[in-house]
Amino acid sequence: MIRIEDLQLVSALARAPSLSAAARALDVTPPALSMRLRKLETTLGLALATRTAHRLSLTPEGERFAHEAELLLRQLESLPESFQRDDRQLTGILRISAPFGYGRQRIAPMLARFARLHPGLRLQLDLRETPWPDRHDADAVVHVGTVKESSWIARTLAANERWLCASPGYLSTHGVPRVPRDLLTHACICIRENDEDVTLWHVRKASTHAHRRQSPGETLRVAPAYTTNDGSVARHWAEKGMGLVLRSEWDAAEAIASGALVRVLADWQFDSAPVTLLVPTRKGRTARVQALLQFFEQTLVQRTESASD
Repeated sequence: MIRIEDLQLVSALARAPSLSAAARALDVTPPALSMRLRKLETTLGLALATRTAHRLSLTPEGERFAHEAELLLRQLESLPESFQRDDRQLTGILRISAPFGYGRQRIAPMLARFARLHPGLRLQLDLRETPWPDRHDADAVVHVGTVKESSWIARTLAANERWLCASPGYLSTHGVPRVPRDLLTHACICIRENDEDVTLWHVRKASTHAHRRQSPGETLRVAPAYTTNDGSVARHWAEKGMGLVLRSEWDAAEAIASGALVRVLADWQFDSAPVTLLVPTRKGRTARVQALLQFFEQTLVQRTESASD
């Protein structure tokens, strides 16, 4: 017979980077966890994990079991919530995953306000380089950029254009690009993220009210002078005069306002990187996730309206 503890065991193994980390999450010793795993495998008659001297990884059967276990645990966790009246406070755990930069600067402060509105909730914020599609165990995932494939529902929170920027010092020394082709002779700073082709830049002339029809775009293959997987590092390099950087509006706006960076080719549009909240299908969505979605949408709408005043 499968117990709740068995579901929690395999779910922890799927999330943790090592056997020791899974044992800490379950508050047991690694030998005790190994013994419980062997007992479960004997009960099921199949191997859930492969073990080496340094790590433990789930087999395909183990990954399937972990996925099903996570679904069952979420249903059990939300069961009391289904019997509560609408005027009852939200309780339980809400797990959110987000990218490092946007998570620190935007999501963490919003979650602090959300927590004050719902003191009965226990919030867990997991920041990582690629929260989607890595964190299927989260209740909600914040993603910056295009979502290619997902069975979850994607709700756009902010449009988030990408702006081409450089420091005043760099532009004074190397000149200001006037058309996209000029970028081929400039030092460009590229950011590796979300498995995108970071040296391929798509750009088109920005549409105006008089010309609503989009102009044909251009595609540039830039040769990066500098590359990093951290957007904050790339912006800092640009502020120090090392080159041009294509950065999200949410991150570049403050540096441009302070004069540390200057927006270049402002009458051209590069591919945007919309901020999206990914949540389970309506059937698997809890009241906690629904409240978070509504809060994020209201907060970002208010911010957008304030910026346009």
